Amino acid sequence: MNIKIKKLSGGISTVIINEPKSYNALSFKNLTDLIQVFKKLDKDKNTKVIILEGSGKGFSAGHNLKEVKNLKVRNKYQKLFNLCSKLMIQIVEGRKPVIAKVHGAAYAAGCQLVASCDLAYSTKESLFATPGVNIGLFCSTPMVAVSRKINRKPMMKMLLTGEPIKANYAKEIGLINDYYSKSKLNSEVLKVAKKIASKSNLTIKIGKQAFYKQLEMSLRKAYAYTSKMMTINMMAMDAKEGISAFLEKRKPKWKNK
Repeated sequence: MNIKIKKLSGGISTVIINEPKSYNALSFKNLTDLIQVFKKLDKDKNTKVIILEGSGKGFSAGHNLKEVKNLKVRNKYQKLFNLCSKLMIQIVEGRKPVIAKVHGAAYAAGCQLVASCDLAYSTKESLFATPGVNIGLFCSTPMVAVSRKINRKPMMKMLLTGEPIKANYAKEIGLINDYYSKSKLNSEVLKVAKKIASKSNLTIKIGKQAFYKQLEMSLRKAYAYTSKMMTINMMAMDAKEGISAFLEKRKPKWKNK
């Protein structure tokens, strides 16, 4: 299995795409394994936050073009792109926050993977691209995730030119949260992960689900929906504990109920 899980203290799990020879390509096998891993961690009560990273020289080059070239028939192409979409949806709709830790290049479906994560941090040297146009294959599925994180003009430039963007610009347009030197990236990502892991699991789960659902709604529907979600959240033990702890000036003791 090219996908490794590394359990860290404090409820943090790291998922590593471990196929450096293919630049951590999102092959049929790696996509299938990633879906299984994310489903497993979603059900794992000890996992509060997931960090996703790649091994070797970079994060992920996207689909394995050697594999893609050999598919040849329509239904196999459709199966591959459907499988990739299934992974992205699993990350977005999953209960646990997912942080992309990026080094090197995140291209095409690799860039899509970064955009699908809830948070993303990279090294200063990282590059991001939707370069499909360069090989006659428009990055239509990657643009679904990326266009939901950045504005239309920079998105269209990435898609139409295929040119990579640097980490500082990726931060400026909202594709990543921040970038750091190679030596600081891991500690900075862990700092954020630990902060999130210290919150109520239940509250995070409710909030993540509500965030993505309301984005697709009209203003009135979004307020009606989030009012219901706030009410559900308010009825939880953790909300009552959190408010009491705040008023009593003490640290909350989460029950995740």
